[in-house]
Amino acid sequence: MKAFVYGGPGLKSVEDRPKPEIKEPGDAIVKMVKTTICGTDLHILKGDVATCAPGRILGHEGVGIVDSVGAGVTAFKSGDRVLISCISSCGKCEYCRRGMFSHCTTGGWILGNEIDGTQAEYVRTPHADTSLYPIPEGADEEALVMLSDILPTGFECGVLNGKVEPGSTVAIVGSGPIGLAALLTAQLYSPAQIIMIDLDDNRLEVARQFGATQTINSADGKAAESVKKLTGGRGVDTAIEAVGVPATFLLCQDLVGPGGIIANIGVHGQKVDLHMERLWSQNIAITTRLVDTVTTPMLLKTVQSKKIDPTRLITHRFKLDRILDAYDTFGRAAETKALKVIIEM
Repeated sequence: MKAFVYGGPGLKSVEDRPKPEIKEPGDAIVKMVKTTICGTDLHILKGDVATCAPGRILGHEGVGIVDSVGAGVTAFKSGDRVLISCISSCGKCEYCRRGMFSHCTTGGWILGNEIDGTQAEYVRTPHADTSLYPIPEGADEEALVMLSDILPTGFECGVLNGKVEPGSTVAIVGSGPIGLAALLTAQLYSPAQIIMIDLDDNRLEVARQFGATQTINSADGKAAESVKKLTGGRGVDTAIEAVGVPATFLLCQDLVGPGGIIANIGVHGQKVDLHMERLWSQNIAITTRLVDTVTTPMLLKTVQSKKIDPTRLITHRFKLDRILDAYDTFGRAAETKALKVIIEM
């Protein structure tokens, strides 16, 4: 089968690999139909994710058709159309019982990280009964690809951790796909202001179309000053970091008001300064999280009822044999205006 393979920092290729086989009773082999590229995949290619070894097939998102199942799988059978969660969960360990699927002792974020992932013609998915979701009849499969990771990540790590609530003020630093996912799901809670901050005017225009109340281009270094003016000098109740570089986390520290929350979503590959000399007295909270996908069933219903339309995030489509072009397009988003790219088998 064809597969996209990480060869080490800066190295990537399309290779022929053997079709995966059942290894454990809870496994399913899924024939991929559609997948996508995540910003986390770009972090892996930069060498930011130490757990992902060279030779790994990347990808942790997508929809497909069950090809075969292990003896222990009871919820799915061959031919079922399924959504693949980016997080594999056994449902039984202490962390899973606490709803922290991302820290499952035999799962978590392993697809496209510790085991081969979804950017291939077939993928082996462990703990299939609790890590796959049946696709409803007539559902838009491209929309559901966004439910593998990006929508629950923006919602859980940004909106829920940031305690967005009616009438609150929110700043989202980063108008890329994950920041826009946070923007879409934040509106479920009716905040008074959602201020989107980015360096890319095109992405800020998209953010306005998606419901941002204000947008700020931070290129002039005055984003914090602008946010203070928009919030009566107070700063925001929730500052969501959706990039994963030191500068954006530092900016969030400048944006958050007394009693506020900094909710980190971004994947960080290097240390970041924490200005406790300013923040120690401000009653703020800082949250971190790897998506648990506990909200996927709820978000699936929300998408099905048309309350959220994640297909608006999709800008480009490629076949698997052009996945190198897809990575190039996604990696040059400022030039190509790419948000999410769909890879079709």
